[in-house]
Amino acid sequence: MKVDVLLGLQWGDEGKGKIVDVLTPKYDIIARFQGGPNAGHSLEFNQVKHILHSIPSGIFHENQINLVGNGVVIDPVIFKEEVESIMKLGVSLSEKLMISRKAHLILPSHRILDAASEASKGITKIGSTLKGIGPTYMDKTGRNGLRIGDLLEPGFQQKYQALKQKHRDLLKLYDYEYNLEEGEERWFEGIEEIKKYQIVDSEYEINNFLQQGKRILAEGAQGTMLDIDFGSYPYVTSSNTISAAACTGLGIAPNKIGEVFGVFKAYCTRVGSGPFPSELADDTGKHLREKGSEYGATTGRPRRCGWLDLVALKYAIMLNGVTRLLMTKVDVLSGFESLKICTAYKKNNRISDQVPYDLMEISEPVYVEMKGWNQDLLSVRAVKDLPDELHEYIRKIENETGVPVSIVSTGPDREQILFRDEQ
Repeated sequence: MKVDVLLGLQWGDEGKGKIVDVLTPKYDIIARFQGGPNAGHSLEFNQVKHILHSIPSGIFHENQINLVGNGVVIDPVIFKEEVESIMKLGVSLSEKLMISRKAHLILPSHRILDAASEASKGITKIGSTLKGIGPTYMDKTGRNGLRIGDLLEPGFQQKYQALKQKHRDLLKLYDYEYNLEEGEERWFEGIEEIKKYQIVDSEYEINNFLQQGKRILAEGAQGTMLDIDFGSYPYVTSSNTISAAACTGLGIAPNKIGEVFGVFKAYCTRVGSGPFPSELADDTGKHLREKGSEYGATTGRPRRCGWLDLVALKYAIMLNGVTRLLMTKVDVLSGFESLKICTAYKKNNRISDQVPYDLMEISEPVYVEMKGWNQDLLSVRAVKDLPDELHEYIRKIENETGVPVSIVSTGPDREQILFRDEQ
């Protein structure tokens, strides 16, 4: 058996949570492989919206195991809140949630360091979610971090106090007021909640599942253009978000990767600072934001909106080895008389179809224009009932990328989805 990977191809917020939820019945295990509570995976069913931050998006199905991999960073406070929210819906987690012993912990002081660092940058700030993600990954790579497995060891309190003191010393570099003890009580309550679940050597578990013939879907967070190595650096997240990270974030070999599902919006959005070549800083961009309810699931911040960027999309497909494209939010584009797609960048008066080292150097995007559609797509339940103009839009993407668009999402609910391979 192989592990299929599902990830975002843009700047995050592509609708991965809904797609994972829809695909979950085809799998036995759903495994998150990177990121942390800076992610907000939204799912909607029974007219209720659910937002997950650390727990995999297959959790609302009865028979699947959900694994939080070693590449994830966990905030016990947010984890406890998330668990309580899920349990209110009558969902039992005890038998189907596993947490990697090697996943790293976000401390209260990590969040304070994140806020202090961001505040010190002024106009050069990167738009952090202030969840402590960056400082936690810094401690991970600096070999100072605390891991889930440390919770079960007798020296945990000493390790915690030592790391806390290190953070206090670092905070002396900033002119920033804080109360570190204020959040500690809830943090330790979250630690006790984590201990209730199966803490496992996830690399062994997942490889044993493969040997047993179990079907596994690896769920990524954020998006390819936020990858620490290949994204729009330094306006990126602190982890690798591409398909290769499924190997290091779960402990599986590269030859165990099967399908790579790339999720993308029919247009583009971005939260926070950083380059965004196809951004629409006008009424069209505002219209996209309002119609698409483009506000961050984690922070509530308004998302910047723009036309579909095929240069960045093809770059993401190349990096990830995408085998199938899954397109979301096509319903948001209904009502536009015409649509634009970015097919190249103009840089120093030269036209290029490659993502440059510094996206800031792009002077303007090069667009092709396509005819829009007016049909309301929320009630469409068959591919053949989609408007001709949308079929043309999809064909343009497939011809440019060389990858089939297998799924089209026509609304936020799990029922509003079309499988083009099956119709």
